[in-house]
Amino acid sequence: MAVRYFEDFRPGEVFQLGSYTVTQDAIIAFAKEFDPQYFHTDPEAAARSVFGGIVASGWHTCGIYMRLLVDALLRNTSVLAAPGIEEIRWPIPVRPGDIVTGRLTILETAVSRSRADRGRVKHLGELTNQQQQLAMSLRVTNIMARRPLPAAD
Repeated sequence: MAVRYFEDFRPGEVFQLGSYTVTQDAIIAFAKEFDPQYFHTDPEAAARSVFGGIVASGWHTCGIYMRLLVDALLRNTSVLAAPGIEEIRWPIPVRPGDIVTGRLTILETAVSRSRADRGRVKHLGELTNQQQQLAMSLRVTNIMARRPLPAAD
């Protein structure tokens, strides 16, 4: 697949990123290492929680989105960096057995004022579950290289 540069992204453009099935084992394994709260790691205690069962860590959910994003799009772009995430929301929990689907919408693009060889691409990332309920959203700005100019003869 050809590399997509800064110039190849347009506000309003939408990319489908694919789907991922979330398992209880994956939820527990991630949580034991990175977010060991009982409603992520202990099925019996989680059943008595406000969630009524095991739920994925929000950070695990972000990791799932990132994997879908890299596999479907970023690995074939000129992305240089992401200076930060402006907003993350987890409106509903992700549960074992959920099939989450990723989508990216380009919000805005701008050529860098300080570096003519790059630009900023701001996007809205979303994960929905199998009932089309929004499980996660985030707003991110990526720094991308601009298309190289042809060599002068």
